[in-house]
Amino acid sequence: MKKFTFLSSVILMMLFLSSCYTEVILEDVFIEDTPLQTRQVLETYDLWYVDIHSTQGNGEVPFLQRAFTLSFVNGLFYANNNISGIGKTGNGLGIRVGYYDAVAGVLEIDHDVDGIWTLEVIGVNNRTIELYDRRSNTSYYLDGYQRSNFDYNRLFYENIELLLQEYDVWEKTYVSDTGFANEFDEENFLQFFEGNSGTRFRSSVDAIGTPLSNIVWDYEGFYEIYNVENDETLKTLTLDYAFMGNDYFELYVIDDRTIELYHPDSQTVYEFQGKGYIQYLKSDSTTKSRKRVKSNHPTMKVKRQRK
Repeated sequence: MKKFTFLSSVILMMLFLSSCYTEVILEDVFIEDTPLQTRQVLETYDLWYVDIHSTQGNGEVPFLQRAFTLSFVNGLFYANNNISGIGKTGNGLGIRVGYYDAVAGVLEIDHDVDGIWTLEVIGVNNRTIELYDRRSNTSYYLDGYQRSNFDYNRLFYENIELLLQEYDVWEKTYVSDTGFANEFDEENFLQFFEGNSGTRFRSSVDAIGTPLSNIVWDYEGFYEIYNVENDETLKTLTLDYAFMGNDYFELYVIDDRTIELYHPDSQTVYEFQGKGYIQYLKSDSTTKSRKRVKSNHPTMKVKRQRK
């Protein structure tokens, strides 16, 4: 693990309070704010998680709005724009999307598609920085991690709806031996997508192993994801089958391509794996693209029932 030894975290915070200052005096010690210091701060952590829910302002920086993580390595700028494959793609750093340089308190990004951007770098604490875009008056907040201690649970559960939509289809791969028979036992494929009127899903009773192109969708309806009060590592999911009523599940993420649905009514556990990975690259001009937004999932006051 790299350590930031040339300055204490306190001095680091003082250095980045404003990009307008080129020098600071702390307890009668004169410290020159150099481009090297800003660059070293950016390179201190392997991964910077873009906390999209803390973003302030009404504008946007396109490549920041798409990315889950950013990395700064010897002038090369990397991003993870997909949840699936994170931790593996690019040895964990994602794909190279441009180049960067730093002057005192200022970061210049030359993005392969979005062009040149100048962002002010402001220290919030010893592991959080603010990237401020003066043109749009918008701030993004990034939390630093090493690859060995990256918080994958936080990423998965804060962006669960995007994970569900990163695959064309979710195929059932496991059903627990325990539990009561119910109609959902028949459902072998699920699909989640954004419709014109909200988040929608499809389900199919086709046999497991059916090629994706041959799947016939038997049902379609709306789905809703809920936060759970005082439980950050649990989401709940309802599938609205219109005239057939709703199915309610506890939703767990096993890994970046496997989810678990626990059906409390029948006490049955189901696992689904993603098929047909959808890769999101650098911008709207490439294959497929999307932007992260602040989620506004409603909150349920329920207790975890999966044992």
